[in-house]
Amino acid sequence: MQENTKKIAIIGGTGALGGGLAYRWAKAGLPIVIGSRTSSKAEFVASELMFSLREASITGTDNRSAAAIADIVVITVPFSHHSAILQEIADEVDGKIVVDATVPLMPPKVGTVQLPDGRSIACRTAEVLGDKVDVVAAFHNVAADKLRGEGPIDCDVLVCGDKKAARQQIINLVDSLEMRGLHAGPLVNSAAAEALTSVLITINRHYQVPGAGIRITGELKPLDAPNN
Repeated sequence: MQENTKKIAIIGGTGALGGGLAYRWAKAGLPIVIGSRTSSKAEFVASELMFSLREASITGTDNRSAAAIADIVVITVPFSHHSAILQEIADEVDGKIVVDATVPLMPPKVGTVQLPDGRSIACRTAEVLGDKVDVVAAFHNVAADKLRGEGPIDCDVLVCGDKKAARQQIINLVDSLEMRGLHAGPLVNSAAAEALTSVLITINRHYQVPGAGIRITGELKPLDAPNN
């Protein structure tokens, strides 16, 4: 199966980030299945997107079913629901790439970095789902509303994971969103991207920025080493 025909499940696809990713990927011609705690809510959001995009391939169902029928699973749920979601989809993701975009925001201090036990959420995900799943961390620093706009998004996406091949697949998907994905090292490095969201929220507030993102400067010349 070609990468650009792989079905993507977006767990939490009825939310702002998940819905934005669904919109962009569906617009780029990728088959999308939206997951939600209730299939009726996912079906409703899928039908709204289909109405606006017409030619897109978008369906909606419950989270477990979405994970089961997809090739790549993207988790875009609030931190408070994260543990329950992992238990819900765990039996359906063996042999797949699971992309975790969860950020440990803890109201009311969402502008303060609060990594639980000083560890990344994505590393927890890998522990729960086990060795048969390739967990990749990405999309922590993308303003959801920008995904609903038109044209390229002025934001880089840091992609972390322990297998370079899995990271590259997600970087290719980032490119289809009209952003630049960058190899950012092993999964443990995702703690930096997760923490950076709170920093960006603070910048948004202090400087009245409508969704600050990050951009890596300099001329990038990728190495041809197998494990970077």
